[in-house]
Amino acid sequence: MIQGTSSDAGKSLVVAGLCRAFRRQGLDVRPFKPQNMSNNAAVTAGGGEIGRAQALQARACEVPPDTDMNPILLKPQTDVGAQVVVRGKVLRNATAREYYTLKDQLLPIAIESFETLKADCDIVIVEGAGSPAEVNLRHADIANMGFAVPTDTPVILVGDIERGGVIANMVGTYHLLESEERALLSGYIVNKFRGDVSLFDDGLARITQETGMRSFGILPWFEGARRLPAEDALGLSRYGSKTNGNVSIAVPVFSRVANFDDLDPLAAEPDVDLVMVQQGEPIPAGVDLILLTGSKATRADLTFLFDQGWDIDIQAHVRRGGAVLGLCAGYQMLGHSVADPAGVEGTAGETKGLALLDVETVLGGDKTLRPVEGRELASDLPISGYEMHIGETDGPALTNPMLRLGDRNDGAVSRDGLVSGCYVHGLFASDLFRAAFLGKLKDGTFGSVRYESMVETTLDDLAAHCARHLDLEAIGSAAGLN
Repeated sequence: MIQGTSSDAGKSLVVAGLCRAFRRQGLDVRPFKPQNMSNNAAVTAGGGEIGRAQALQARACEVPPDTDMNPILLKPQTDVGAQVVVRGKVLRNATAREYYTLKDQLLPIAIESFETLKADCDIVIVEGAGSPAEVNLRHADIANMGFAVPTDTPVILVGDIERGGVIANMVGTYHLLESEERALLSGYIVNKFRGDVSLFDDGLARITQETGMRSFGILPWFEGARRLPAEDALGLSRYGSKTNGNVSIAVPVFSRVANFDDLDPLAAEPDVDLVMVQQGEPIPAGVDLILLTGSKATRADLTFLFDQGWDIDIQAHVRRGGAVLGLCAGYQMLGHSVADPAGVEGTAGETKGLALLDVETVLGGDKTLRPVEGRELASDLPISGYEMHIGETDGPALTNPMLRLGDRNDGAVSRDGLVSGCYVHGLFASDLFRAAFLGKLKDGTFGSVRYESMVETTLDDLAAHCARHLDLEAIGSAAGLN
């Protein structure tokens, strides 16, 4: 089990790298995370949802994603509450305080999923969440030592040297653990190192002296990480680093942004600038496209959009002949209104939309979760992706749909062709469609990136990076392989 001395220590990436590295050794590998908190989710073939990181790790193992890989998923909807997803299906909404009372119910489910995975493979690599040293949460923990102790799972601590204080983080974490928890510690990994690793020899010696733990290695900074889907909203900071692309796409950052991996294929295009518009900032005039992403709280983020004055910027952009695309919640926001009569996202009510598409949305019913394939009607090019939404959208604009998915239509396009939206996530991973869509915005060379092949190559590079700098034989031995 890979546990971090802090959030964003690189646990997800280390697990993905180890998964692919052990798979390259011919082993049958599975990823597992007992409890994840993320609004960046993936759909499984069986119609469930798991954290996006576990889907990427499954890909590293060369197996399909499965709900047993992330049996408990928390999707924040407000500052104090989240949707609780168990084995891929919504169980209930709960405040943080309510969730902490569910340990006795959820831990056995997590352990059962873990045992199911173990029975079908050579090694399971488990990812923790946050830090095991969060002693104020220990009584309700099922994500770190609260899972490792009852399953007797050996633990490797990962510390992030990039943010500083890694020696204190390692030593402090060790001393805050209980004796039965310390007994599970097999060693540690120092992650995100830049420069001459020999300069940290004294640091390794001091950590080992203070804790008795062995070092499994120092993992240098892996530049290719930005080419892989990010675990959570902390990863949004990696977008928008280019400033000289031929096509500029503005992305207003919602307070409950979800499934933002839609941006990854666009960010991979060398000729595309992603302009991440933060709270308090205007949407720049003159961009080629405004892209409205998914959200875990559509009505709340629609209100947030209006509070920022982004509605004025979007309307002005359309009057100038600019294009707008809404995906999932972003699509719902483009209509006249979003109603939530049953209060599935919070307080029941109705929120006015941007009125750029002649549709209305009513939230409710069962969540739609399914992989999809089809074609974009304007270009007749193939697309694939997944749907993950609650609610139905209806109105006259549906007579001009954006997509054809098997025997049904999806989405809508305005009469002038400037505004479009659909429920499908992931369609920009389809190279031909992405190239054609960007080419309509502005002349240029697009589609040189083969996105899915790039992800596979990056996973191989990450595995080689781990094999080069970590003692895989010792890690395998700690896991009981030898």
